[in-house]
Amino acid sequence: MKKKKKYKKQVKMGKFERLLYTFTIILVLSCPFVIVFSQATLSKINYEVEKSKKEITSQQKKNESITMKINELASLDKIQEVADSEGLSYNNDNIKTIVDE
Repeated sequence: MKKKKKYKKQVKMGKFERLLYTFTIILVLSCPFVIVFSQATLSKINYEVEKSKKEITSQQKKNESITMKINELASLDKIQEVADSEGLSYNNDNIKTIVDE
């Protein structure tokens, strides 16, 4: 007695299924690369933000220092000192008050 061979029916994939499987495999393989790339980009941007914050803080300190120097030089005592060294004197009779109505 001969054994009957069982033939399995091979189901051929259609073009759409093949395209779908190919797309899925590409997507699964490329996801880790995309994630790593986006994290690296985010890290770089965060570094640049921190660097900019540091520069802003430094500039603010310089601005405060310059403002203090301006206030110091604009003080009445300093003006009086410069006027005396230049030979100028304070004469109250030369001061005129203008009233704006």
